[in-house]
Amino acid sequence: MKFGSFAVEDTLGCVLAHAVKIGPFTLKKGKILSQADIDSLHAENVKTVIVARLDADDVPEDEAARRLSIAMSGRDTTAQEAFTGRANIYAERSGVLCVDLERLRAINHLHESLTIATLPAFARVGRRDMLATVKIIPFATPGEVLEKALVIVGEKPLISVAAFRSLRVGLIITSLPHTKDSIIGKSETAIRDRVTSLGGNLSQVVVCDHGQDVLAHEIRKLNDVDLILLFGASAIVDRADVIPAALVDAGGFVKHVGMPVDPGNLLMLGSLGYTPVIGVPSCARSPKTNGFDWVLERLMAGIDVASSDLMDMGAGGLLAEIKSRPQPREGQTSTMVAPRIAAVVLAAGLSSRMGSNKLLADLDGQTLIQHTIERLSKATVDELIVVTGHQAAKVQAALMGHKIRFVYNADYAGGLSTSIRVGIAAVQDFDAAFVCLGDMPLIEAADLNRMIAAFNIVEGRSLVAPVLGRKLGNPVLWGQEHFADLMALNGDRGARSLVEARRDQIVEIAVRHDGILLDADTPEALAEIKAKLK
Repeated sequence: MKFGSFAVEDTLGCVLAHAVKIGPFTLKKGKILSQADIDSLHAENVKTVIVARLDADDVPEDEAARRLSIAMSGRDTTAQEAFTGRANIYAERSGVLCVDLERLRAINHLHESLTIATLPAFARVGRRDMLATVKIIPFATPGEVLEKALVIVGEKPLISVAAFRSLRVGLIITSLPHTKDSIIGKSETAIRDRVTSLGGNLSQVVVCDHGQDVLAHEIRKLNDVDLILLFGASAIVDRADVIPAALVDAGGFVKHVGMPVDPGNLLMLGSLGYTPVIGVPSCARSPKTNGFDWVLERLMAGIDVASSDLMDMGAGGLLAEIKSRPQPREGQTSTMVAPRIAAVVLAAGLSSRMGSNKLLADLDGQTLIQHTIERLSKATVDELIVVTGHQAAKVQAALMGHKIRFVYNADYAGGLSTSIRVGIAAVQDFDAAFVCLGDMPLIEAADLNRMIAAFNIVEGRSLVAPVLGRKLGNPVLWGQEHFADLMALNGDRGARSLVEARRDQIVEIAVRHDGILLDADTPEALAEIKAKLK
């Protein structure tokens, strides 16, 4: 790849490195320059531009990021479409993140153009949490570098999620003569909250004296459990202490006593037959993260924990609240979460220019609105919302069988803005929403997914639109920060005025077809759509 300042006439097919203003339009960073762009630059007397010129064996940033992210994604993960050379990978279920650190390091050592960042191995993750991001630093990576990375990944995914299982957990709490009932209650509550949050069930709870014989007897009595937790009234300080000794007397095995994690040092790991056993440290009465959580999470996710695994937890194992990290951990979001995206489909209008309800027009055996909804349902949106009004019952009947939430616009005769307001009112708890016309059956789910990948509130990308040439199309993806302005629209007009007023803020996603520009407002337009569908 060659990067630098080139004469405009020599930049056909090059990637623009810095935005250039030409008249009312802005050629934005990352745009692949067309002949029309070059002509416009000449018309504005622009002589040179800074671009990246890819070599024949270079792989464009988005393609490279997409291919690597898909290859490395394993069980219960999903790779998002790439944008600006970045492809994020998210969790599909709650669990523990598994990362092959050796292969990850090998890939990151290949070449400076290609990077992978992940959460720490064995991090607890929730559904929709970001697990990893693949980022191509320049506008392309050498093909041989990408191929080497794919060879390292091979047939075995680089990352996966071990999902939490619905385990039955038995808890034995020991008591000394001076132990208060409130302490016993606090111990049970802390354990129950943890087990429940991991999808398990605290199926048996026993309280007994803190003595080796009585505890061994209670351990032997436990049955039909997948995991045993022993919460002592006194901390475990030696292998010969009450809890380890009682486990051995009950026929169990002590794997390890102690761990290099603070708080949580005084944990015991053992087994009773095939059932894992944890001697719980006293710090587990607090809801703050401690070493017990690290072990419990792995076991609840079906990951075996060996003595060596405990000893490897020392790096990063200092969890105590210290002056350099004064903020409490509770309530903090440790990972980025995939934005919640809705699609609002406007299907309430009178179709006055058509003469009949265009949404119910037949297109190859299906109604027009069915075609539109089927395209949208293939995109990675979290909810489809259809705004009905005119002939609402017929529209709903046409969409029978689709997973849709219908909202009714009683003021549909008041124009398009009334339907936008009703639709946006229904998605206030979403991060962003597509505003879609119901009569656009040629939109492509792949384009919508690229728009979702481009959306990023943190980086200021809250308004995303598809573009063909220099024509903005539909649907537009609106971040929540724009919802109030959409709610303020009035009259028989859509949101085009808002789009034009924010033209410089828009992230433009180039498409290769005119489906984003075609709606069926007239019989002629409908005929054109029918012809293109065939």
